[in-house]
Amino acid sequence: MRPKDKIAYFYDGDVGSVYFGPNHPMKPHRLCMTHHLVLAYDLHKKMEIYRPHKAYPVELAQFHSADYVEFLHRITPDTQHLFSNELARYNLGEDCPVFENLFEFCQIYAGGTIDAARRLNNQLCDIAINWAGGLHHAKKCEASGFCYINDLVLGILELLKYHARVLYIDIDVHHGDGVEEAFYFTDRVMTVSFHKYGDMFFPGTGDVKDIGEREGKFYAINVPLKDGIDDTSFTRLFKTIISKVVEMYQPGAIVLQCGADSLAGDRLGCFNLSIDGHAECVRIVKKFNLPLLVTGGGGYTKENVARCWTVETGVLLDTELPNEIPENEYIKYFAPECLLNIPNGHIENLNSKSYISTIKMQVLENLRCIQHAPGVQMQEVPPDFFIPDFDEDEQNPDERMDRK
Repeated sequence: MRPKDKIAYFYDGDVGSVYFGPNHPMKPHRLCMTHHLVLAYDLHKKMEIYRPHKAYPVELAQFHSADYVEFLHRITPDTQHLFSNELARYNLGEDCPVFENLFEFCQIYAGGTIDAARRLNNQLCDIAINWAGGLHHAKKCEASGFCYINDLVLGILELLKYHARVLYIDIDVHHGDGVEEAFYFTDRVMTVSFHKYGDMFFPGTGDVKDIGEREGKFYAINVPLKDGIDDTSFTRLFKTIISKVVEMYQPGAIVLQCGADSLAGDRLGCFNLSIDGHAECVRIVKKFNLPLLVTGGGGYTKENVARCWTVETGVLLDTELPNEIPENEYIKYFAPECLLNIPNGHIENLNSKSYISTIKMQVLENLRCIQHAPGVQMQEVPPDFFIPDFDEDEQNPDERMDRK
């Protein structure tokens, strides 16, 4: 029997205290709720818990343009009125507002995903979890869809130092456009996104016909779905496609974005997935026994996000959780029933059997076009980031450089 997986979990309480503003659907507070639920179920006792380092600007600039990173670093709510041209250029505004501690928020969630990738690379764990990460819409030079820094791309770039091929899987209700775009021309990363497509649904990309270009042709896979997909059709389709992808592509590591806006009852979503259905995807991916980096993503009914990611933490730990939610700081959010399971959605399922079958056939057909597992000449491994020089006098002595 395989030894039990070693799991690293990254969390910084500061990430849950930022505020996007009134009426904005993104509530980072959901991360505090998730963490407290994980604690209430005693799951922390089965994992190694780390506080991530705050990613340096030079680390963020491994993907993002230096000018964009610099602007995010400088801009504050008080000064933004002076920079209307730049705000427009970098797509900051209504969806992606400038708020207090924005840059530090980005540094923490990106640092978590980078640290997760490094621990996997150094074989210090088998699975690494960063529920604060998964901000898949951010582009090289601009913010998009509530995302400013694309931590997933940064984590994948880190994994590519040690792995010839990395598989990215996205089960957020929105297309993983930022990650797909970053790796659209390479066969070193295969991106697979299951998402709602059509009816002008954000971000409007992710057609089954978008398959990558040049060296990346056939290495982007899109599974466009309609409103109301349920557990049975989603998990069956997921298992069929992902099993074939792993067999054909033979990745050295997997990154799984677990956006919880694909759950029934999400404020912005339109699927009918139960938490069990969503978590089944995590279970399927875990069974491949490959180094696995798991992140959060979207999710706008925050008590359900916390339920979902707690259950999925349990799945990764092979731990069944009792349905009755234990006493915790946020118990009132789960009232009156205080149960983990959520009711099934009631949106009509517009995904006919023939539609699903057609999509499946198209995806499997495209997969047949890839040469079995592309090889890559691995060069000498670039180092993990050298910590840039800093003046010790400027450092706050309370912020030690260690991880915990």
